[in-house]
Amino acid sequence: MNNHLCKIALLAGLCFSSQFSIAQSSLAIEKHILTDQNNFYYIDFSQYSQPLNSLPIGVFDSGTGGLTVLDALVNFDQFDNNTKQKGKDGKLDFSSEKFIYLADQANMPYGNYNATGKDDLLKEHIIKDFQFLLSNKYYQNSGQTSFQKDKEQVKAIVIACNTATAYGYDDAVSFLNRTGLNIPVIGVINAAARGTLSFFDKREDGAIAVFATVGTIASKGYERTLRQQIAEGNYTGDIQIYNQGGYGLAEAVDEEPDFIRQNVKAPRGEYRGPSLDNPNYRIDRTLLEVYNFKKDNNSLLCDNQNVDDCSIIQLNDAENYVRYHLVSLMEQMRKSENAQPLKAIILGCTHYPYLVKEITQVFNELRNYRGKDGNYVYRHLISENLHIIDPSTYVAQELYSALASKNLFNNQNQGLLAKSEFYISVPNVANKDVKLDAEGRFTYDYKYGRNAGEIQEYVKVVPFDRKNISGETLQRFESLIPNTYKLIQNFSKENPKTKYIKAADKI
Repeated sequence: MNNHLCKIALLAGLCFSSQFSIAQSSLAIEKHILTDQNNFYYIDFSQYSQPLNSLPIGVFDSGTGGLTVLDALVNFDQFDNNTKQKGKDGKLDFSSEKFIYLADQANMPYGNYNATGKDDLLKEHIIKDFQFLLSNKYYQNSGQTSFQKDKEQVKAIVIACNTATAYGYDDAVSFLNRTGLNIPVIGVINAAARGTLSFFDKREDGAIAVFATVGTIASKGYERTLRQQIAEGNYTGDIQIYNQGGYGLAEAVDEEPDFIRQNVKAPRGEYRGPSLDNPNYRIDRTLLEVYNFKKDNNSLLCDNQNVDDCSIIQLNDAENYVRYHLVSLMEQMRKSENAQPLKAIILGCTHYPYLVKEITQVFNELRNYRGKDGNYVYRHLISENLHIIDPSTYVAQELYSALASKNLFNNQNQGLLAKSEFYISVPNVANKDVKLDAEGRFTYDYKYGRNAGEIQEYVKVVPFDRKNISGETLQRFESLIPNTYKLIQNFSKENPKTKYIKAADKI
């Protein structure tokens, strides 16, 4: 691989040294992967599958939100498949590629590890995600003691998770450098920042909002990248950046019981989301009319029939989390000096594109909201042409460029896309240290109480099925990402790796 090709692979196609070494600063998990032949995580990289271009592409996220990124890859057509030049040709650009998707559901949400002082544990999870994609191992179910060894290794990895990109990208690249592999790694943040700034003229004023998990916001990954690209791109306008951490929103999408619980009708003690007395995420009673929370189907839990008289308010619907956070964003801007109109909002968590309809609706409501004096409160802060940025498309562009620059496209086989595979992490019930709640998930205290370096199998990675993906979530997939949903169905019903799954549990 020559230096010229390394440069034209954008920031995604990374050139790695072929030297194999373990740096003193490496995480403990890396040593086990690279040298401990008796450890589950060990991979013999000298025997890595070849040729690389025949292998699948790995994609992972902390949950199912990353399927929005995969769906963008599945439906992508912006290049000519023959010439590899820019321009649609009516053929899907990745139609000859197979994908392997991992949802690290058991360890999600990644965004909370920073807040609990567990950045190193998060990085360990991310390296384990890489290990799964780079290895040939998986389990058939959480209770199985022996693993299968017929999963394919991968030729590229897409980190379809903003928090993982922000906290683990550099460590992951460093780890891959030690393996001797020469494969591209694509992170979402750089791609999304470039895509967002493409909507600004060089001298234009305006605001950008980063709407992401608390962990991603705390990392300052987006803000730092945006400011760097603003400077390097010679943008001279007043481009302001506002950060809004979507505490609890990704968890609500994935139905984490600490933040949302179906079939409950009254406030509950284990709730961790925004509330009237949450010191960090307080529901402002004076803004109840602005929030305009949904109240049907137990979407809002209250200890009084009249919301205005509630002493306890709990959000119990993903849309209500959207409402809380977008109003909080607008209030942040309203109270800022000389705030520029919001021209773009980056959905900096892969779960958020599932809620584009709700996000659009709330912005329309806020644009038209009038205060008691009859004046519009937020209209001057919201551009008439507000761009809601889903980073997925920009990730697809960078993946395509990286594969082209390294000659990694599979040009031999058609129809591989239909053979894509989907895996999810579940608690390892065979691990006696694991602590589970009544629903079989890690307890919050156990999940964030673990320490990096205590190398053990907290989870087992198994194929998607109806036991580990809820019916409501599957309905959302079918409605919002139909082509990817068909791939999931095909894997569940047709792939030999899922033949042991009971018919009732197949998707």
